[in-house]
Amino acid sequence: MPIAGRLALLAGVALALISVAGCAPLGRLSPTHYWERTSLFQPNKYPAGEWNQTTVLVEDAYFGAADGTKLHGWYVRNPQPKAHALVMHGNAGNVTLMAETIRTLNHRHQLSVLALDYRGYGRSEGTPSEAGILQDARAARRWLAKKEGIAEQDVLLMGQSLGGGVAVDLAASDGARGLVLAGTFTSIPDVAQHHVSWLPMKRLLTTKMDSISKIKNYRGPLLLAHGDADEVIPYQQGLDLFNAAASTDKRMITNFGGKHNDPLPDEYRQALDQFIAKLPPLSTQQTAVATGEEIVTER
Repeated sequence: MPIAGRLALLAGVALALISVAGCAPLGRLSPTHYWERTSLFQPNKYPAGEWNQTTVLVEDAYFGAADGTKLHGWYVRNPQPKAHALVMHGNAGNVTLMAETIRTLNHRHQLSVLALDYRGYGRSEGTPSEAGILQDARAARRWLAKKEGIAEQDVLLMGQSLGGGVAVDLAASDGARGLVLAGTFTSIPDVAQHHVSWLPMKRLLTTKMDSISKIKNYRGPLLLAHGDADEVIPYQQGLDLFNAAASTDKRMITNFGGKHNDPLPDEYRQALDQFIAKLPPLSTQQTAVATGEEIVTER
């Protein structure tokens, strides 16, 4: 079921349960907690997906989150990278859906790329939650920085939809060499409110992903793209997020007629090339590629 339909179902369940319980949701004690989690996070666990890729040669990256959760991602090295990108996908599927994106970023845009599967997705262990996937992104950034021999703040953060919210949190909290967002929301309750206008979703939902508040704390380069026919996350939320960003070096690309999962136009690709070319220099000199991580190459 599409996320909009799931949110509507969630709202109906929330209203029924709250009227029975007679209390406001309180984190895990919330009567909507289970329904909220299963509506927002729709992972495909391994072996679901096309894991034997032919369009891009990937390496399996294995690393652990701070709480010990074992995580997985796909890594592709560029011998002369213009930047080093951590890429975070949306709320459904797993990293295999990003094969073409990884190939394009690596070949056309000349990036070294790590695409993360959050906990519970693909080969990553655990169960997804807001706090958990934010922790996963930090672990992935740390792995990529060590692998490429750069500082963690020199990683380029890229996120689509839910992954955009994860990227905003990481950039706003710790900084980044650059931030690239596509189809990203102002907050999860704002998305829910758009689809279910007759319920107070900010009060009901325990998952916040409050990107519009967080992005005010990020001052680095920003490139944001959004389709003006996005049926999942309204185009206005993309505009609001862009306007709220404190960065003085920011640009927004409108995908005219584009829906949530439609390919981005060539204008975006050109803008991304320009964005990468203007990124600030690395804060530290690159060192030898780190060793000691568990890396298995798949051909």
